[in-house]
Amino acid sequence: MARTFASTPAAHAQSLKDRMAELIPKEIEEVKAVRAAYGNKSFGEYTVDQAYGGMRGIKGLIWEGSVLDADEGIRFRGKTIPECQAELPKAPGGSEPLPEGLFWLLLTGEVPTQEQVQGLSQEWAARAAIPKFVEELIDRCPNTLHPMSQFSLAVTALNHDSAFAKAYSNGVHKKEYWKTTFDDSMDLIAKLPNIAGRIFRNVYGDGKLPAIDANKDYSANLATLLGFGESKEFVDLMRLYITIHSDHEGGNVSAHTGHLVGSALSDPFLSFAASLNGLAGPLHGLANQEVLRWVQKMRAQIGEGASDDKVAEYVWSTLKSGQVVPGYGHAVLRKTDPRYTAQREFALKHLPEDPLFKLVGQIYKIVPDILLEAGKAKNPWPNVDAHSGVLLTYYGLHHQDFYTVLFGVSRAFGVVSQLIWDRALGMPLERPKSYSTAAIKKMFEGK
Repeated sequence: MARTFASTPAAHAQSLKDRMAELIPKEIEEVKAVRAAYGNKSFGEYTVDQAYGGMRGIKGLIWEGSVLDADEGIRFRGKTIPECQAELPKAPGGSEPLPEGLFWLLLTGEVPTQEQVQGLSQEWAARAAIPKFVEELIDRCPNTLHPMSQFSLAVTALNHDSAFAKAYSNGVHKKEYWKTTFDDSMDLIAKLPNIAGRIFRNVYGDGKLPAIDANKDYSANLATLLGFGESKEFVDLMRLYITIHSDHEGGNVSAHTGHLVGSALSDPFLSFAASLNGLAGPLHGLANQEVLRWVQKMRAQIGEGASDDKVAEYVWSTLKSGQVVPGYGHAVLRKTDPRYTAQREFALKHLPEDPLFKLVGQIYKIVPDILLEAGKAKNPWPNVDAHSGVLLTYYGLHHQDFYTVLFGVSRAFGVVSQLIWDRALGMPLERPKSYSTAAIKKMFEGK
């Protein structure tokens, strides 16, 4: 059920935590009212095929930050990506929304002021330092250990200083759970650029890391830690990238995993580390590098500036070899992913003549008709992964094994915002019922 908060702007200098403290009692009453009015209503039937098919389409989760419509695409608290781009605050000289504003929106349903996002930038910069033992843990990882494995390892280790774990151990009242969950979540988001930057510099550079600048926004600091901070376009790309990758309702693997683990009252660090392990899978967060490799392999085989016929021939050869066309199709969407469109518009503005971008545009024109003809997809349109790798490569970030780490930094915004609300609303331990194949046969045989 899609629902948004009232759009009344928050007080001018009010902190995010103070605003949450105001909203939570009202939301608790709203949830009580919804359950009283609709608690016995059915979401609809589901089938045995859905149980075997990954629970596709089964309605069984509450996720406040975003809702994904099959035909319309994603909305963050009711706002489309273009609306977020137009309404959320931007950095001076920047053209893309600040992720700080998106986080505020995910938590409150409200568009923050410029002063409020600046306050978040400063607070995250102040919280950004990671413990010495976590630095040493990352530094001791061999360069051959996948960056996502290092990322998950470091986030798990942050549990050492969890405010929620300490408060729970001390017997804090459950109505207060959200407060230390909020504090841990702020710490987590704040520390991710330092962790990601350290991994990147260790694996691909000399291991030397610049300091966080308290006067820069979150994306600018992340770009600087990765070594790309001098490029204003790359910094703006990071703002767009984090915003559009932050949340995609609750049913995807990384979001659902964070919610599931958090329902056991695991702290935000443990919950998000579990999300990262799901995101690392090739059917989820690794998909963007799979797309880039496929596109680069195509270019190497058919040459630069190849005709539409040559591109179509290569696509057909991919399908006939039993492989999928990476970056096309989606479990829910039945249209071009708005996140793809946002990245395409960025590319048209900043790199319209880039050969790899031109090839991606050519593929966009050709692939849907082929997939429809082949009967290979209910949705033949591109998803977010079909574009992001090309943009990162253009600006020099060609380290494909690192792409999912950037996705992970982004996805933290959605996972922890929901986790805070889970604690505020007293959401229970998640425990669906399962059946064996033999039990299903017994259930339906003779009926």
